[in-house]
Amino acid sequence: MSSAEKHAAILKSTAKRLGFDFCGIAKAEFLESEAPRLENWLSQNYQGKMGYLANHFDKRLDPTLLVEGAKTVVSLIYNYYPGHKLSEGKSDIKLAKYAYGEDYHLVIREKLTEFLENLREEIGEINGRSFVDSAPVMERQWAQKAGLGWLGKNSLLLNREMGSFFFLAELIIDLEATPDTPLAKDYCGTCTACIDACPTDAIVNPGTVDGSRCISYLTIELKDAIPEEFKGKMENWAFGCDICQDVCPWNRFSRPHQEPRFQPDPELLDFSQNEWVEMTEETFKRVFAKSAVKRAKYAGLKRNVDFLER
Repeated sequence: MSSAEKHAAILKSTAKRLGFDFCGIAKAEFLESEAPRLENWLSQNYQGKMGYLANHFDKRLDPTLLVEGAKTVVSLIYNYYPGHKLSEGKSDIKLAKYAYGEDYHLVIREKLTEFLENLREEIGEINGRSFVDSAPVMERQWAQKAGLGWLGKNSLLLNREMGSFFFLAELIIDLEATPDTPLAKDYCGTCTACIDACPTDAIVNPGTVDGSRCISYLTIELKDAIPEEFKGKMENWAFGCDICQDVCPWNRFSRPHQEPRFQPDPELLDFSQNEWVEMTEETFKRVFAKSAVKRAKYAGLKRNVDFLER
């Protein structure tokens, strides 16, 4: 076994031990085919007011600009599909499933830190950085390149064994490791379930999402008032949206996660419609103390709920 093959085996066994569902390996190199796609997407202003997506264009495409001497991009999948949906409770208000429990940035960041520490103990000094939706890394494209799935018509990574209810994370390291083979096939076929179900027509072409029309953008990223054209189209989503995932046939393979920190606050599970509408800032800070929902802040979540109720 070559050193690159040995390193790949260590990466995959470490990922499994830390609870990651899948680990894929790709050579760290410039994503040449993605450059015109990203440039075109930005030129259409599909990023809306997410101005940061136009920053660091070169770094998004070239991991060696993020980690000096980078040789490998390790892509990791971590399940977040819940055992129960909040909508099964006493309210119609919905949160994206990824936000039910503790902020995934914190949970997965700890695992990635441990991952790098384990690698250094087993292999020696390694230069690298870990990422979880936290830097200009094209995570879905790298995961596809690493053989973990394909990009669906809703632009999300789809995995044949898990669907799409998972987080993606990356290690960019200067360690040589045998890369995996990208999937050669798009398994969406002629299905258009996600396109047909999107109430705001955010999926403008198969694989292309106008971010400025996406309910996730409107309820999280947009800091201004939600445009009136979306009145009656939000389908009770107050933070994020899962519609295109809920209707995807591949998500019939989703299984409940085994991460205790992703369990929702018991108080949140018991929220009534009235408690959502009359939520105070004190309640917000208590219930969402460790949640990704904090990103919207109290004023943002209140704006969203009020918009749904009008």
